[in-house]
Amino acid sequence: MTSHFNIADMYEIVADKVPARDALVCGDQRATFATLDERANRLAHYLASRGVGAGDHVGLYLYNCNEYLEGMLACFKIRAVPINVNYRYVKDELLYIFDNADMVACIHNREFAPHIAEVLASAPDLKTLIYVEDGSDADTAGTGSVEYESAMEGQSADRDFEERADDDLFILYTGGTTGMPKGVMWPHKNVFFAAMGGGGWFHPDGAITAPEQIADRVGDFPIVGMALAPLMHGACWWYACIQLLAGNTLVLNPARSLVGEEVWDIVANEKVNAVTIVGDAMAVPLLDALDSNPGRWDLSSVFSVGSGGAVFSQSKQDEFKAHFPNVFITNSFGSSESGNMGMDGGGRKGQGLGNVTKSEFMSVISDVEGEPHRHVAAGEMGIFARSGYIPVGYYNDPVKTAKTIVEVDGKPWLLLGDEALLEDDNSITVYGRGSNCINTGGEKVFPEEVEQALKANPGIFDCLVVGVPDDRFGSWVAAVVSARGDTRLDLASGQEEARTYVAGYKVPRELHVVDEVPRAPSGKPAYPKALEIALAGDHKVA
Repeated sequence: MTSHFNIADMYEIVADKVPARDALVCGDQRATFATLDERANRLAHYLASRGVGAGDHVGLYLYNCNEYLEGMLACFKIRAVPINVNYRYVKDELLYIFDNADMVACIHNREFAPHIAEVLASAPDLKTLIYVEDGSDADTAGTGSVEYESAMEGQSADRDFEERADDDLFILYTGGTTGMPKGVMWPHKNVFFAAMGGGGWFHPDGAITAPEQIADRVGDFPIVGMALAPLMHGACWWYACIQLLAGNTLVLNPARSLVGEEVWDIVANEKVNAVTIVGDAMAVPLLDALDSNPGRWDLSSVFSVGSGGAVFSQSKQDEFKAHFPNVFITNSFGSSESGNMGMDGGGRKGQGLGNVTKSEFMSVISDVEGEPHRHVAAGEMGIFARSGYIPVGYYNDPVKTAKTIVEVDGKPWLLLGDEALLEDDNSITVYGRGSNCINTGGEKVFPEEVEQALKANPGIFDCLVVGVPDDRFGSWVAAVVSARGDTRLDLASGQEEARTYVAGYKVPRELHVVDEVPRAPSGKPAYPKALEIALAGDHKVA
């Protein structure tokens, strides 16, 4: 049977190359490549026996665990489509995704059974439910869920599945800063090259040109990599695939929250080589743990700390460099829609949110209402864009698909939403979402840039920046912040630190101190709620 640029095909090739190597570590759970493959085969056969097949959607409503990866691979093996369900969702959000995603099956932690029972009526096609034991005693009667190991029992471990295809779908639901999550539809081949490096990130020859070559990219010694995001987050899902398809070992955080000391315990015990985070929200507790426990851990195995999917401020990068002077620190650009857009390291490194080199696949596209889309000239602002290996659209949302994927010079381009400047050295400086841009006295201020500057203040744990109405300037900059520990924050100290990194007109004129900065279940900024806080003024400090 012909192999394709299909994640299941390529995983099987790698598993046959290094069957006895550790593929996955999650707390007390460990699995070799062969074990993970065999269990995924058994689960795939069970799903198939329930009528699940090519193109059908299967929800994964789970905390980090081996069963999550088994479920993902099982879906790919039978050409079904795994759907990531955020375990932080409340009832209305669950109602939406169970309806929007058209799921026919769902694998879930036992404790989520009552939540599923509440929304089951909104998913009439959802006939197969499987629960993973988690130590809870949640009642599964309302869902009719079958226990995971019982479902696996007696199922074949053979790979007797139909031939797969490059364009089998991989759908990643992503939560935005507003509105309900959208399902980004990725063909396997496209996501493999756009988000997973095409098998080339760990090899000097770069991306592979045939699926069978993936075996040649498996090194003699595995890189042990730890992803700190949960698997329901695209950043972890993709990193998991990168590790597995390279024949490397994936280490997951088994906890349901990120505690810095616990993470470094795992890094030290498992001799982790590469730690992957998602921006400052993860960087801060890790750095705090290092600062509070000097010399506690042997972290000599670590040679890489990388971030992608959220702002990784220069101040936090510098703090990691202080603890790991010989470690490679990377700040990557990317999103659920774009895959990996490269690392901050263009000719103007460190400007805006970062700077990347323009290429035939990365550009800045003008998006002026009423005018045709075009590539901007040097010195012009536009929307950061990608071509080549891109998604085919958003599931059940043709309107958003049409707005996001546009044709320029006869080629489709994906508009990412971030405003960017094409520099005179042909690099691209990325600033942030134009929809959140603040116009103050005729000057444009991107909240993400100011947030990065504010986070250089050691007393600020988290922050969001919004524009509030002003009679003179139209709007001015306000910051909603939370303090680190019992730090007392005031406006003057926040402004002083920020002026080191941004121009004076970008510095916040108001500071609102809250216990917790508002964020969506995905962890993305909840700017509308932050604006409400700023307008109310109940938490304003002088």
